[in-house]
Amino acid sequence: MVIDGHSLAFRAFYALPVDSFVNSEGQHTNAIHGFISMLLSLMRDENPSHVAVAFDAGSQSFRNEEYPEYKGGREETPPEFRGQIELLQESLDAMGITWMQKDNFEADDILATLASQGEDQGFDVVVVSGDRDAIQLVNEETTLLYPSVQGVSKLTRYTPETVFEKYGVAPSQYPELAAMVGEKADNLPGIPKVGPKTAAKWIAQFGSLEEILANDDKLTGKVGESFREHRENAIRNRRLNRLLEDVELPKRPEDLVIRPIDVDAVREVFTRLQFRTLQDRVLKLATERDGAIVTADTTSALDGLGIKGALDGDGLADWLGAAVSATADGLGLVLVFGEGGLVEAGVASRTEAARVVVQEGADLAAFWEWLESDAPKVMFEAKPQLKRGILAGVRVGGTVFDAKIAAFLVNPTGVPKRLSELVQQYLGETLPEADPNQLATLEEETTDFLASDAWFVKRAADAAIGRLPEATKPVFADIESPLTSVLAGMETTGIAMDRELLETLAKEQGEHVTEYENEAFDAVGGERFNLASPKQLQTVLFEQLEMPKTRRTKTGYSTDAQSLEELELKNPHPFLGALRRHRDASKLKQMMESLLKAIGEDGRIHTTYLQTGAATGRLASTDPNLQNIPIRSPEGQRIREAFVADGEYVELLTADYSQIEMRIMAHLSGDESLIDAFNRGEDTHRFVGSRVFGVEPGEVSAEMRTKVKAMSYGLVYGLSAFGLSKQLGIPQSEAKELMTGYFERFGRVRDYLRESVAKAREDGYTETIFGRRRPFPDLNSNNRVARQNAERAALNAPIQGSAADIIKLAMLDVAERLRQEGLRSRMLLQVHDELVFEVVDGEFDALEGLVRTAMAGAADLSVPLDVSVGRGKNWQTAGH
Repeated sequence: MVIDGHSLAFRAFYALPVDSFVNSEGQHTNAIHGFISMLLSLMRDENPSHVAVAFDAGSQSFRNEEYPEYKGGREETPPEFRGQIELLQESLDAMGITWMQKDNFEADDILATLASQGEDQGFDVVVVSGDRDAIQLVNEETTLLYPSVQGVSKLTRYTPETVFEKYGVAPSQYPELAAMVGEKADNLPGIPKVGPKTAAKWIAQFGSLEEILANDDKLTGKVGESFREHRENAIRNRRLNRLLEDVELPKRPEDLVIRPIDVDAVREVFTRLQFRTLQDRVLKLATERDGAIVTADTTSALDGLGIKGALDGDGLADWLGAAVSATADGLGLVLVFGEGGLVEAGVASRTEAARVVVQEGADLAAFWEWLESDAPKVMFEAKPQLKRGILAGVRVGGTVFDAKIAAFLVNPTGVPKRLSELVQQYLGETLPEADPNQLATLEEETTDFLASDAWFVKRAADAAIGRLPEATKPVFADIESPLTSVLAGMETTGIAMDRELLETLAKEQGEHVTEYENEAFDAVGGERFNLASPKQLQTVLFEQLEMPKTRRTKTGYSTDAQSLEELELKNPHPFLGALRRHRDASKLKQMMESLLKAIGEDGRIHTTYLQTGAATGRLASTDPNLQNIPIRSPEGQRIREAFVADGEYVELLTADYSQIEMRIMAHLSGDESLIDAFNRGEDTHRFVGSRVFGVEPGEVSAEMRTKVKAMSYGLVYGLSAFGLSKQLGIPQSEAKELMTGYFERFGRVRDYLRESVAKAREDGYTETIFGRRRPFPDLNSNNRVARQNAERAALNAPIQGSAADIIKLAMLDVAERLRQEGLRSRMLLQVHDELVFEVVDGEFDALEGLVRTAMAGAADLSVPLDVSVGRGKNWQTAGH
């Protein structure tokens, strides 16, 4: 859904009485109020997944350069309207709605560009505008909602049929009609005596304005004379009312996903605007859309909280002892580190909070004993604090329950980024924070916040955990929470890098980039141009080389990787091969450069794992991302050679699960044939191939096996017959036959896939083997794109989520066994279904046995978990 911000704001301004909407500072707010009311109704009625609001960047655009009188007849902006657009944009930011404006362009051009791009990507598009120029955007994929004379409370829905009924022309012809009739609002005079009916009659007779101009001698009567006399008006108007569909914008349709509402910001800006009723409506929307938003009174919850001073000695021991006894499920904890180590901590029970200041002469024995003990701790964003502790020699023992992870398990798509957001969402309270612009005169004015933060962490965590379904609580308590400490250790350890090799590889790729660039230019006659420019590529491919057109887009023809791959397959040309190699080399060069930048002073890369990075539960890797290094290409394999064992660690051990998602699908579906094949240790792709193609397993060719493998994994991700045909380069009819044959012989798999989506639609969520839930509200969406995306994701979520849970359980067991057996070898990386270890001389056999046992025993499935192990001096040679 794309909305014309200025157009609708002006409509709202004139629809609502100015004097009835003024805040205490004298700011008029009627346009903002009317616009947001309309937006909330649209969100409810249209239920869009992606939204943007476009604004004019000023009163001038490129159209004024061509015709200075453009929009010149408009009255000066009312003084009461001034300042409202900026406040409206601030409100949209708080509500998680993207807005855009671009110098020298109008909002309509932004709408046209986004609508065009959205259509190309398969979206159903709704344009909301009070500008009739937007009628030209209407087609089978794009609907226009146009406000009535009553303002923005009532919107008329324009489809191709309703446009024709009203104007007698197709939407694409409307700007030609408007060019002849003229547009008073834009100060574009038309042709005298030519009204909408005459213009529509001529368009029906001749087909287009261009043909009317070419045959104007056939126009009879005085109206024909008027047309011939004023024809330049129509030509100019048509140039000016054509909306641009290729404006360069900072975001594309896929980037316009509605973000979680920033409750703090909503409260702040709406309080300033004095929109109490609207604020309640927005927060209600947040509850429905983002989950777990509480709208309770925000009066300070600190009233009555006893904050203890900087405790030490017996006073600290007595307080901690009493707090631990009264709070068996863990005290709230906040740690603050400086250059010299731990500086201060905040500790809290449900009713009291205390400060612990690390300074010379303080007796903190009771605190250190509790911190290192197995007593549980409750934190927010725990892992960064644990890592600082490891580096400073401060050990935090026991299970650490992270309130942010609890909130993630409640709602994987609405994770609070800051403690203040968590407190607002789950307690309905405002987190007291020190004013950074005001110097404190008393120590307590700054340090008390740390103690109160620990108290808020504890209470908000309790609230979040309380909202977890009973089935999901073990995922939080037994998987995610203990894993936090394991990941902190892995991130702190990092993995050693061969910098010299990586620099050599990056230099080689740089040379390849230049080489392939020159090859590409030579293949088209030596002319140099920007290989990254779609527009310039289109000129070379489809005009200079006269190649068959690829998929049509509103700005020409597609030059994306998939389109060019298909083009090269059917129409080989040296330019296409060089372009593909150039793109691949550029991507690899950037990857190597990012790895080089990430090498620390210790010669190791320390990636960061995000436990809240993927809704399925899989860990995400960032700074740098180690999960996107290609494993099958020669270049990717050479990059893996740069990850090495170092120092007393003589080699790396890698261990991964074989076909874990297929094994989980066999378990969940209960298909006896698949389960039997896995239990007998057969090559399941060969086994499935024999059943699908009706041959003996030994007669399954490599080509057959490849097709079956692609199909088996594709089914887990909702692959269609069309998608399979594209992936394998086979006719769609053959792909359909493959899938039909598969489901005939493995009917339980078909039933499981069908039933899992139906159940998710009924329940509103999917669930892994271990109880991890993922909500899917869009399964019942009226938006076709959103609904189909949700269906595909719902197919895969239980399988991929179960795989994520299994490898996390394996990591926990491995870490515990390493500790129990006293091995010095250590776990370094988790990449998808693979674990990477650094091995001390003489420990390989013990480590291999330990890892195999832990990984194979991570889950009790109806099929075995097969583990492959390899060893080598680097990641590549340790592969298997």
